Amino acid sequence: MSQSGIIFRAFDRCTGFFTFLSPLFDLTIRLWVAQVFFKSGLTKLQSWSGTLALFEYEYEVPLLPPSVAAVLGTAAELILPVLIVVGLATRLSSLALFLFNIVAVYAYGSFLFSAEGAAGLQQHILWGALLAMLVFHGPGKLSLDYLIAGRYR
Repeated sequence: MSQSGIIFRAFDRCTGFFTFLSPLFDLTIRLWVAQVFFKSGLTKLQSWSGTLALFEYEYEVPLLPPSVAAVLGTAAELILPVLIVVGLATRLSSLALFLFNIVAVYAYGSFLFSAEGAAGLQQHILWGALLAMLVFHGPGKLSLDYLIAGRYR
């Protein structure tokens, strides 16, 4: 076998290995990004009066009254991650959380765009990138979306 044949065969084996691991990687991303938002929702529930105060005095959510923004934000952080974990309506749920993340950055921008908030801004950028990956790539083979779509192929 020629040198180029050996190289192509090795490359093919590597890509096959990564293709095999791809569903686990997709699931890991879904689990990780979902837990971030779900934990945030649980934190809001633990001290609802504190959550309402944050939305009233700290966050600058556009267009919505603070109490409505608090309820909708908390509901989004508790419901959408569950859908993402099981892989049901994953692209839509990820898009909704992606937009929610953008609103969160805007609402808390006075802190996130300061020197003290730079690390938090980097986290929001990472979460946004992972959510965008789920929107464009989909949930992968280990999901209800894949299972349901398979019934209609």
